[in-house]
Amino acid sequence: MWIDKLVDNRKNVLITFGVIALISVGLLFTLKFSFTFEQFFPKGDDDLEFFQQFTQEFETDDNFLLVAIENNPTVFDKEFLTQFSAFAKEAAQLPHVVSTLGLTEIEIPNPLTFSNTKLLDPNGDLVTAKESILSDERFVYNIINESGTSLVLNIKNEESIAIAESQVLMDDLRSLLDKYAFEDYHFLGRAYFQDELSNMQKREVMISSTVSIVLVSFILLLLYRKFAGVMIALVSIGLGLLIFMGLLGLLGRELNAMAAFYPVLMLIVGTSDVVHIMSKYLDEMKAGASKKLAINTTIKEIGKATLMTSLTTSAGFLSLATSKVAPIRDFGINSALGVMVAYVTVIFFTTALLSYFDTSKLIKEKQGPGFWDKLTGGMNALSRERPKFIWLSTVMFLGFCGWGISMVTTNYKIESNLPLRTKITEDFLYFEKEYGGFRPFEFAIITEDAYTATDYQVIKEVEKIENHLRESNKVKAIVSPVTLYKSINEIFSFDKQYALAETEEQFDKQTTLIEKLPQMGQAVLFSKDNQKTRLSSRINDLGAEEVKKFGLQIDDWMDDNIDDSVISVRRTGTGLILDKNAEYVRDNLLLGLGLALIIVSILMALLFRDIKMLVISLVPNIIPLLFAAAVLGWVGIELEAGISIVFAIVFGIAVDDTIHFLSKFKISRDKGMSFEDAMERTFKETGKAIIFTSIILFFGFLVMLFSIHPPSVTIGLLISITLFSAIIADLLLLPVIMRKWM
Repeated sequence: MWIDKLVDNRKNVLITFGVIALISVGLLFTLKFSFTFEQFFPKGDDDLEFFQQFTQEFETDDNFLLVAIENNPTVFDKEFLTQFSAFAKEAAQLPHVVSTLGLTEIEIPNPLTFSNTKLLDPNGDLVTAKESILSDERFVYNIINESGTSLVLNIKNEESIAIAESQVLMDDLRSLLDKYAFEDYHFLGRAYFQDELSNMQKREVMISSTVSIVLVSFILLLLYRKFAGVMIALVSIGLGLLIFMGLLGLLGRELNAMAAFYPVLMLIVGTSDVVHIMSKYLDEMKAGASKKLAINTTIKEIGKATLMTSLTTSAGFLSLATSKVAPIRDFGINSALGVMVAYVTVIFFTTALLSYFDTSKLIKEKQGPGFWDKLTGGMNALSRERPKFIWLSTVMFLGFCGWGISMVTTNYKIESNLPLRTKITEDFLYFEKEYGGFRPFEFAIITEDAYTATDYQVIKEVEKIENHLRESNKVKAIVSPVTLYKSINEIFSFDKQYALAETEEQFDKQTTLIEKLPQMGQAVLFSKDNQKTRLSSRINDLGAEEVKKFGLQIDDWMDDNIDDSVISVRRTGTGLILDKNAEYVRDNLLLGLGLALIIVSILMALLFRDIKMLVISLVPNIIPLLFAAAVLGWVGIELEAGISIVFAIVFGIAVDDTIHFLSKFKISRDKGMSFEDAMERTFKETGKAIIFTSIILFFGFLVMLFSIHPPSVTIGLLISITLFSAIIADLLLLPVIMRKWM
C-alpha cells in the first residue's frame, strides 16, 4: 500500500519536497504585484459597459494627479508664485505627463490685442488678482482652496497609467518638489494611489508572514513544549506557503489587494491539518503502536477527514468565484488552490518527517489527565447533562445575531480602505477638506433628435443641472460645457459677465470662437460626433449608500426639471462603478455561500452516507456565519468587498472542525463503541485538536493587528472573535444535536 511505501521511502519524499522548495524560491521572484481601480469594477455590469463606451469617446475621470502646494498665510506672494510657475513648467516635462494646469499657467485671450494674458502673473497686481480668483467658482475647489493658502497643479497623466509608470512619475515628482523646497504639499490621484498601495501590499505580505511565524511558534511551544514538535509544524506550514506562492508565480497569477491574506490563509489550513495529523500520531504512539503503524493509522483515519475538510474549505473559498469583483474572485480561486497545496504538503511531507520522531521528542508528557483532557471532558459532560441550557442559549444567541444582522450596512467609504497613519490618508483627508473630495461624480449628457451638444438649448439644460448641483452643497469642483461658454462670454462680451449668452445668436458666435481656441479644452467636453457632452465634478466621501441616495435624488429632480426632448442624462464614472460593488458584494455573498453549502452537502453525503449526519453537520456551520454578520452590525463595520472574504474563511474553519469531529465519532462507532464511549473518545482526541487549532488560529489572525490596512485589521479581529462561536457550535451544540437525533 502507498502508505507503507511512504514511510519506507520517507527520505526520497523529503528530498523531493526540498527540490520543490528550491524551485519555489526561484519562482517567488517572478511574482508581480498589481493595483488598479479597474480591478474592483464589477464585470458584466450595465453601468460598467456604458462607462467603458463613454471613456472611449471622452477621457477617463481618473487620469489626473493633483499636487496641492501650501504657502501660509497666502499663495498670492510673488516669490512663491514664481517658484510654483517654474515647478509647473518642469513637471510638464516629466515622463508619463501629458499636460499640466495651474493658476500661473492659465492664459486668457484678449479680444482687442488678439493675444493672451496670464490669469495670475507673479509680477502683476496680486491684491486684485486674489479678490477676483477667490470669488470665481471655476477656480475655487478646483485649483485653489477657499482660504487661498494652497494652489493645485493638475497633472494630466497617461490614461490607465500602470504601476511601474506610476512609480516612475511619483519618484520624479518627489525629486522635483524637493528641489523647490516648498513649505508643504499633498498628492491625490491614480498614480499616487497605485504607487502607495502597491508598496503597502508588499509590506503587508512581508509583515504578515514574519509575524505569523513568530506568533505561531510561541503558541505551538506553549502547546507542545518540545522544540521538535514546534519545528515540524512550522516547517510544514512554511513549506506549504512557499510552494503555494511559487505555484502562483509559475501560473502567472498577480498579487492584488488581497495578497496580504495568503500567509494567514496558509496558516489557517496548514495549522489545522498539521495539528490534527500530529495529535492522532501522538495518540497512536502513546497507545503503543510502532512509528510505521502510527503513520498508517493516522493517514487512514485523519487523512480521509483532512481530505474532506480541504475539499469543503476549498468549496468555501470557491464561493468567492461568483463575485463580479476581480480581486475577490481571484482570492477565492487562489485560496482554493492553496488549501489543496497545504493538504498535499501535510499528507506527504509532514507524515514522512513525523516518522523520524517518537512521542518524547514531539510533546512534553504529563502524568495523569492534563488540562486539555479535563477541559474537553468537561465540555462533553456539559453537553450531556445540560442540553436544555444549551438549546436556550442557542436560541437567545440567534436572536442577538438577528438584531446585529439587521444593522449591517454597505455604506462603503474610500477612507475606510486607506492605510492608517500614512501620508496617503493624510493627503486624502486634506483634499476632502480643502478641495471638495476625491470621488468622481460624473454625468453623461446625450442629445436627442436633431440637437447637437453645442446647441444653445442643450447647454441651457446642462446649466440647470449644474446650478442644482451647486445648490446641494455636496458637489464641488464642477466642470462642464457651461463653464466653457460662461468663460468665453466673460472674455468677449461687452459687460464681462460670467454667464451664458442671453441670446442664441450671441451663443452661436461664441461657439465659432471656441472652435478657434483649442486651449479652451473643448476636446475633453464634447464627443467627436458632437452628440454627447459631460459634466464632471467631485463629491466628498459620504459613503456608497449616501452617494447612491443623493444620486437617486438628482435623478428624480432631473426627471421633473430637465427637458427629455432635448437631452437624456445618465450618471457614470469610476465613483458610481466602485460604489456598485457594495450591492454586488451583498448579492454575491449570499449566492456564493448558498453554492458552497450545496457543494459541502454533497461532499458530506459522500463522506458519511447518512442523511441525518448530513443535516446535523450543516447546523453548527451556519451559526459562525450568522455571528460574523452580526458583529458587523453591532460594531458598525460596513460590508464591502474586502470584508466579504470573512465569511468564506469562517465557513472553511467551521466546516473543517465539524468534519473532524463527526469523522472521529463515526470511526469510533464503526469500531463497535457505544454512543457515549465514542463521544468521549471524540472529545478526548478530536475535541482537543479542535481547541488547539482554534487557539493557534485566534492568535494567528491577530497578526492582522500589525496591518496598516483597516479592512485587514477588521478581518483579523472579526475572524478571531468568530472562532469562539465555531468552537461552541462544534463542541457544545453539535453533541446536543447528535444525542437528540442520532
